[in-house]
Amino acid sequence: MLNFNVPAIVGNEEDYIKESFSSGHLSGDGKFTRLCANWFERTFDVKKTLITTSCTHALEMAAILLDIQQGDEIIMPSYTFVSTANAFVLRGAKIVFVDIRPDTMNINENLIEDAITDKTKAIVPVHYAGVACDMDKILDLANRYNLAVVEDAAQGILSEYKGRKLGTLGHLGCLSFHETKNVHCGEGGALLINDETFMERAEIIREKGTNRSKFFRGQVDKYTWVDVGSSYLPSELNTAFLMAQLEASELITSNRLVSWNLYFNLLQPLSELNLIDLPVIPLDRTHNAHMFYIKVRDLEIRTELLNFLRKHEIMAVFHYVPLHSSEAGIKRSLFSGKDVYTTRESERLIRLPLYFNMKESDINKVVDCIYKFFSTV
Repeated sequence: MLNFNVPAIVGNEEDYIKESFSSGHLSGDGKFTRLCANWFERTFDVKKTLITTSCTHALEMAAILLDIQQGDEIIMPSYTFVSTANAFVLRGAKIVFVDIRPDTMNINENLIEDAITDKTKAIVPVHYAGVACDMDKILDLANRYNLAVVEDAAQGILSEYKGRKLGTLGHLGCLSFHETKNVHCGEGGALLINDETFMERAEIIREKGTNRSKFFRGQVDKYTWVDVGSSYLPSELNTAFLMAQLEASELITSNRLVSWNLYFNLLQPLSELNLIDLPVIPLDRTHNAHMFYIKVRDLEIRTELLNFLRKHEIMAVFHYVPLHSSEAGIKRSLFSGKDVYTTRESERLIRLPLYFNMKESDINKVVDCIYKFFSTV
């Protein structure tokens, strides 16, 4: 079976983990956690980075930092992972979903304003497949209506919007280092803080609501409970692994882009025949080849093609089921306007295998199989 994903291993992970063992410090905020945070602050030109146990926890921290209360409304796309919504629902918020664009699968920036009410507290753009949303429009709306912007850049490490890294454009940005992501540590995440007013409280929330970070810097003589919070610190084992990945992140990205571009070029003839749609990358954005997907005519064709690929030992998958149609989504959200594209486009999409150091022969195998399928329908 050709796997859908193979987590990247770049070489120094084991050495760094061994070094963390010998340091005598395996809990959070040791040498490697600091190195990872410093890497982001330097490479992304971000004011402060807090490494977390997951992107889910980074989103939960963002919701706490924004002081989300019962009845507040948060605008986001329905076509996203459950954590995007859950983080705010846990604080009592109502989720307001907005339809997506059919080209990038991102939130339709032109529909957001109609969803804003006097209860709206934040907009959460999700950069699907590492391709940026139209952040100029979103940030302009946020500024005019005094709203926070939390970027869900889980898939977007090293992708850019007009020369700026994803996660650094909103007030807060959230990244994922799950094993399915380009850069990973099994499970992990980061909160990028672009608004200085959040910096001090974010440290406290991440340290279980205590001022422990100040204590270790010698700013207070003892630490105590000062705010709400939880345990969002990863262990040094995770961040040692992550640091090796960050050092090789450009290599990982360029390697994946070669595979992405090969898929795109080989499948172009099927797109020209209108049998599939290929990903769209707007000219003012650069992407990180987080995923390669195609869109077929409808759900029936998608089901048939997925079964055909599996029959030929190729693991391809569909992606999110829109949250507004889920059991919890029906109870805890509303859809602003009409669902013109969210459900329709989600039912057409197939993610193809893509990972670091994927063999060209394996990409050819996937492509040949897709051509074979369409020769029979």
